[in-house]
Order: sequence, then structure tokens, then C-alpha cells
Amino acid sequence: MLFFNQVSESNIETLALTQECEPSWQYQLGHCIKDLKSLCEYAALDINKVAFSNDAHRDFQLRVPYAYASRIEKGNYQDPLLLQVLPLAIELEYQPGYSKDPLEEADANHITGLIHKYKNRVLLTLSGACAINCRYCFRRHFPYSENNIGADQWLAIVQYIKSDSSIEEVIFSGGDPLATSDKRLAKMIDELDTIEHLQRLRIHTRLPVVIPKRITQELCSMLKNSRLQCLVVIHANHANEFDYQVEAALAQLKQAQVTVFNQAVLLKDINDNVIAQKALHLASFKAGALPYYLFVLDKVQGAAHFNIPDEQAQKLMHELQCVLPGYLVPKLAREIPARPHKTLLAI
Repeated sequence: MLFFNQVSESNIETLALTQECEPSWQYQLGHCIKDLKSLCEYAALDINKVAFSNDAHRDFQLRVPYAYASRIEKGNYQDPLLLQVLPLAIELEYQPGYSKDPLEEADANHITGLIHKYKNRVLLTLSGACAINCRYCFRRHFPYSENNIGADQWLAIVQYIKSDSSIEEVIFSGGDPLATSDKRLAKMIDELDTIEHLQRLRIHTRLPVVIPKRITQELCSMLKNSRLQCLVVIHANHANEFDYQVEAALAQLKQAQVTVFNQAVLLKDINDNVIAQKALHLASFKAGALPYYLFVLDKVQGAAHFNIPDEQAQKLMHELQCVLPGYLVPKLAREIPARPHKTLLAI
């Protein structure tokens, strides 16, 4: 069962009226579900029937915004949104071939807060904070405390970018870069605008999906007014993650002339069949986000139970090509350390 509605002017107006009564996005970011009792009460689940692990929770905390939790089907212990955020005991089992840094980003972490892996673009870990703790996150062990970007670090980052004229694109990532304030973002974007060889700003974020109110008029204005071509890559893995508030938030970005994509991760028991995949990419496109990448799992310790064999992923992609037009079929890919680009697993 899908829980999303078509974007329309009336939906955007409804969102505006609803937002006047809703807590701020900052409040929602800080006041989310952080314990099993609250999650079970909200999702109408019997706490004694939920396969929850306190040890896994202590290792990587349960964290779910209420806006996202509202889309979990009440009473459904196998809900695909619930399974993405629920700490399980299996996460603590050591799995050969899995590591805490599966993409070997430490080798490309040249200066504090900056990762330079690919030619012509750099990634900034703008914030270590996330609105939601996805159990499959490849940066669940990332040393964010060692990559905080203060005034001195930002000065070094700007100088690094200025000194390399081959850099055409800056990617804001994290954590979640939209967990930081509009004021801070505006200052950073203004400075990046002055670097002549930069052409694009890309923002990878889950916040428009998990807390739609994060898409503010201030954010949209600064992106629209930037000299740089602005792109936002959201992250949704299941059609049920889209509701009218998400659609209306993405419509605001589109109205600000921002190009919006969605990338997803292929996850066992969540979206590993053609019906779920088709629904996801249709919902994403209807909301205004063009399907981009479908990643196979990055082999991070704690997430092995989500893994799908490459052969199964490739078979699924072939089935998906048979039921969707080409422009709605994402690129099936894996990120392999030290390679100069993503590795496509299906063409």
C-alpha cells in the first residue's frame, strides 16, 4: 500500500498552512524518536514482538524523525521503512569482507572536512549530524569529530579548491549537510560563488524526505540566486517514503530552478523485488526527482543482512527495464575504492 498523493498547487498551499502549525525543522531534528518504547507506541507495535537490540542501539543509536515515522504502516512489523531504522542484534556480528571504512575514504580525506576521490569534484562533510540513522549507512563509523569544519578549516577548504582549477563541482555531504543552518549555508555558498572555475554545487541529503519542512524559502532563494548550477540529490529507498509533504517540498526546489535526483540503495527485504523498485522510481519521478543511482550495498560492518548478491541485483535490473521507460531506470552501481568513477553493474 502506497502513501503518497499527487503534487498540486493545492498540496503546496496545504503544506504552507500545515507548516505554520508544525514545529520548526530544527525542533523536529532535535526532538525525534530515540528509543524503542516511543517507536512502538507511535507505530502501534507490541514492544515484546519487536526484534530490537539494545547493544546495536548503543553502537549506532536509533533515530527517527516523527515526520518519517508517520509513514510507517501501523502494526506492521515488516514495514519497509521500519526495517531501515530498527537496530538488530545481527549488526554486531563480525562479517568477513565488511569494514568500518568500506570506501576507504580516509585515504582521500586530504584535509579536515574534505574528501577528494574523483577528478573535477570534491566532497565536503559539512555536518556530522543526521536526521535519521539508517542502519545500512556506509558512514556509520566515519570520524566526524575529526572532520568538523570550523572557521579555520573552512578557510583551508576554500584555499584548496581555489588552488586546483580542475575542480568544477563541490558536493555538500555529511552526515547530512542540510542539518546545518541556512545562515551557515548561505555564507559558504557565497564564498564558493567567487571561485571562478567552480560550475556546480551538489547537495546530497535525506532531510527533504525525512523532515520536509527543512526545505525553506531561504534555502530555495540562496540556491536560486547562486551563480553555480545547483543540484539536490535526495535519498529514498521505498515508494512509501513519499507523501504529499515530500512532494511539495521537492516542488519548492524545482520552482527555485534546482535539479533534483533520487538515489537509492538496494536492500534485502525492503526493495529487492521488481514491484517495489517500479513503485519507488514512479513515486520519485512523480515527486519531481529523477531516478539516478541504485547502489548495491557498501560493505560496512553492521549492514551485511541487507546485502543482495550482484547476480540477483542484475536480474532485478533486467526485470525493471522491462516494466519502466528508460528515463525512469536508475544506474545500478557499486563504488569501489581507488577507482576513478562508480562501477556500473548493468548497462
